Amino acid sequence: MKDLIGYRLERARETLEEAELLLRNGHANTFVNRLYYACYYAVSAWLLLKGLSTSKHSGVRSYVHQYLVKPGIIDTEQGVLYDLLFNNRQKADYVDMVHFDEGEVAPWLDQAKTFVNTVNTLIEKNGISEEHL
Repeated sequence: MKDLIGYRLERARETLEEAELLLRNGHANTFVNRLYYACYYAVSAWLLLKGLSTSKHSGVRSYVHQYLVKPGIIDTEQGVLYDLLFNNRQKADYVDMVHFDEGEVAPWLDQAKTFVNTVNTLIEKNGISEEHL
């Protein structure tokens, strides 16, 4: 389990790096996709730690609110960010003629980094740090 948690956290960090590259190269829609997946990978690592899993993205989203936001483990704003990225990733991937404005979505990068770091810290507080992975 520790290996899988470590893998998912590493994927979250790599995906944030991918997002930065995409934004720099004018690929705002794919940037949004990668931001969502970075947060998704981080949350899925935390869910593993808690013995929770779901095969649907909507299930992970529900778990974010049920197990992280509602009990106050993460800020409400981070739950709002997860929803924003979830919804906009859906638009970017599945809706025709959607083009995100780089200036509008660029601030989401720092917010997603904060989200991933917050989840990583939660995992570390549960006794699993990078040196244990």
